[in-house]
Amino acid sequence: MGEGLPSVLIIDENATRASIIEAGLAAAGHNQVTVINEMRGIAAKIALHEPDVIVIDLENPNRDMLESIFQLSRAVKRPIAMFVDRSDKEAMQSAIDAGVSAYVVDGLRQERVKSILDMAISRFNAFSRLERELEEARGALEQRKVIDQAKGLIMKSRGVDEDTAYKLLRKAAMNGNRKIVDVAESLVMSARLLGDEGS
Repeated sequence: MGEGLPSVLIIDENATRASIIEAGLAAAGHNQVTVINEMRGIAAKIALHEPDVIVIDLENPNRDMLESIFQLSRAVKRPIAMFVDRSDKEAMQSAIDAGVSAYVVDGLRQERVKSILDMAISRFNAFSRLERELEEARGALEQRKVIDQAKGLIMKSRGVDEDTAYKLLRKAAMNGNRKIVDVAESLVMSARLLGDEGS
């Protein structure tokens, strides 16, 4: 029945409110739901259960409680849906900055739980995809910088143009059955070491 649905961890010190969330998930077919009613040692409990999604319900969160939850959300790298009774703009912004996928103020209703959970998952996935693409773009840029540095070194030491320098770099990579960027990194590193020794 609930096959293929994510496992959910509900964190709520109020058992009545936790049961509202649990009932909403059960009605939507979720059968892998764990409820924790104690905030202390929460990171260890999350590590123990390894949920796909976390739902946190805080009736009247204070600043310290919110901050510790936000630190947690930065660390766990999972979709988090948060229900709070009251909030201000600053707390909401902090939640978004910390990576909370859904931050719901005064909206704890059994029939809304499933759609909020789905929204949290899709927002988390979209954000993760953007982060991954950004990381790949950064990596490609770094590789290009290293290759350009290596070409510069070859041009200087061999007295050749950029195109020839790149061909020499590519040939060395092919001969060594390595990637061009790896050969470039080795060359740049060697030049740095030699430069340091010579100074």
